Amino acid sequence: MNDSFAAVDLGASSGRVVVGRFGGGTLGLDVVHRFPNEPVRVGGTLHWDILALYRGVVEGLCKAGPVRSIGIDSWAVDYGLLDASGALLGNPVHYRDSRTDGIAGRVRDLYQICGLQRLPFNTVYQLLAAEPTPQYAAAERLLMIPDLLAYWLTGEIGAEYTNASTTGLLDVRTREWSSSLISELGLREKLLPPVRHPGERIGFFEGTPVVAVGSHDTASAVVAVPADGPDFAYISCGTWSLVGLELDEPVLSEESRAANFTNEGGVDGTIRYLRNVMGLWPLQECLREWGSPDLPSLLAAAAGVPALAYVADLDDPVFLPPGDMEGRLRKAAGLPDSADRAVVVRCILDSLALAQRRAVRQARELAGRDVGVVHLVGGGARNELLCQLTADACGLPVLAGPVEATAIGNLLVQARAAGVVEGGLDAMRALVRKTQRIVRYSPSGPGTDWDVAAARVGR
Repeated sequence: MNDSFAAVDLGASSGRVVVGRFGGGTLGLDVVHRFPNEPVRVGGTLHWDILALYRGVVEGLCKAGPVRSIGIDSWAVDYGLLDASGALLGNPVHYRDSRTDGIAGRVRDLYQICGLQRLPFNTVYQLLAAEPTPQYAAAERLLMIPDLLAYWLTGEIGAEYTNASTTGLLDVRTREWSSSLISELGLREKLLPPVRHPGERIGFFEGTPVVAVGSHDTASAVVAVPADGPDFAYISCGTWSLVGLELDEPVLSEESRAANFTNEGGVDGTIRYLRNVMGLWPLQECLREWGSPDLPSLLAAAAGVPALAYVADLDDPVFLPPGDMEGRLRKAAGLPDSADRAVVVRCILDSLALAQRRAVRQARELAGRDVGVVHLVGGGARNELLCQLTADACGLPVLAGPVEATAIGNLLVQARAAGVVEGGLDAMRALVRKTQRIVRYSPSGPGTDWDVAAARVGR
């Protein structure tokens, strides 16, 4: 029997289709197709090129060959609007677009309903910004990005739970759309399709089942965290660093709200209690501005720069938009004109480790959970300097890997739905530990240095 599955994994800068092959207690991965994800600015608005993404998905699925099923994950919060005929009403707007500037400040606190970190690009604020537009007036359905692609593949409409939980319109307790909140905000509940859950069959693409997975990429990544026991923190590190804990119930205390922690839905009814940290976005932007120089050489040079000489608060919204990232970093960290690129890179990585340290410590305190180890998964696991700095900053061992956590989590949920993998999250994670490369980084150096650095950025 063919025990291969296809994971469509869309990131902020690229997409890929990964085939996972299960058998004899093993999991093999093969990236069969990669394609760029290049936003487009039109008329002053930053859009996703959703048709190019769909083309990349279909091309990748053709290259994947026969598989048991297909699952799709992507980033959160962004969406497409469909008219009554099912046609898309314009390209989805990018979460880094400025249209939501100032919107969140005009809306009452929603934490006790949705449990979400207040971020300017949350779907609820995007919808309020879009509400006066002709597209919104003509809309009959809203589909999050993975649900939109699944609709084009299958013709079936729905809202996968983990991504729906990032909208600000889902009740974190009932795990259904909050009718009272939607009405209060003056939005239309009929836009929102029925909620479906990871493991449910959506429909068929050319005879192959399409299955709902943790369609928020972080939800899939957390499935593949190779934890052995409950007392762990995770960092899903890529363009963003999603730093937090896996819980059974949300944390909705005033302290949690004030610390800007979010309660998002996870696979198997879990709660991803986390905070968004700016992640590798500042480094990615600097590399783009510098003409894509050799990153390994820059990291090697950065490793020789004195630790914590310059740090910035990467959670400052000033770093959210694209453009002139180096200039903003130099100003925020007080970097002298003489500081070369290696110093800039070291500033970014020290600052990111510091922000991740803060989030791990606060999550532990707010949730009342012991943390004995930090699992760092995703593309950031390749960055040895960042992994070591995170261990030093947190004062905890960091287990780095798997790099392909998002695709693996996507594939595991599909394989379980097909009966190829059995058991809950513990069983799936045991398979990850058995089959994937994990690297341990032990903390070194005095933690007091990090305390001083934290005080310098006012955290």
